[in-house]
Amino acid sequence: MKLTNSSRGGLDMADYNAMELMICAAARLLEDGSTAAVGTGAPVAAAVLAQKTHAPNLLIVFEAGGLAPLMPSMPISVGDSRSFYRALMATSMNDIMETCQRGMVDYTFLSGAQIDPYGNLNSTVIGDYVKPRARLPGSGGANDLASFCWRIMVLMPHQRRRYVERLDFLTTPGYLSGPGAREAAGLPGGCGPYRVISDLAVMSFNNESKRMQVESFHPGVSFAQVQENTGFEILAAPGVKQTEPPEKEELRILREEIDPFGYIIGR
Repeated sequence: MKLTNSSRGGLDMADYNAMELMICAAARLLEDGSTAAVGTGAPVAAAVLAQKTHAPNLLIVFEAGGLAPLMPSMPISVGDSRSFYRALMATSMNDIMETCQRGMVDYTFLSGAQIDPYGNLNSTVIGDYVKPRARLPGSGGANDLASFCWRIMVLMPHQRRRYVERLDFLTTPGYLSGPGAREAAGLPGGCGPYRVISDLAVMSFNNESKRMQVESFHPGVSFAQVQENTGFEILAAPGVKQTEPPEKEELRILREEIDPFGYIIGR
């Protein structure tokens, strides 16, 4: 059966790709007036899409120091000059991390090679640390951002080898080992993983167990498919539903104004 949603522009699955759906789903979670620390790629696209639709007062922060830029096009790194273009401030990484530590950044976007049931991330090694099968870029600012921003949003493909019961290396803290673990480690209370957005579903975290749960599965995807592609038992949130597909106007803005050359949405 082909899934459609005429109330949101009549789009079906042939009208958009998985990356466009992920970006639109992420953008809708960003409230007007909030602050978001973003990296390059899909997080930038999601934040700018939110600004151009429902959150004109969203304040975008780059870890290299760009504060509230008006980007003429997609930056290729967090230190790209475009991440400072017409910004309110061109400051430093130290200032950005201090701002997070002071509790002034609402959201951060992260990703990794592996994620576990509690939202912990690995971007350091696959396999043994001393003799790994693959050595990855490492933390960068991810550990700092995840430790001090209020809500962590993760964008990453959904595969069993990525969604694992136990990480090969813990680079970035989620809820660590479960309830109370972040606070016991000295991290601020009330912070932690908020949403994981994959090419199959949107996941949240259970308030009591702090384990990952399916909030909505994407059009054409079943809960069984999500579980099949997850290397641990994944929960279902109360009232789990289907993710709303992109609207026509969201796709127009994304394709014509934000990423016209398809650097991100063409993946």
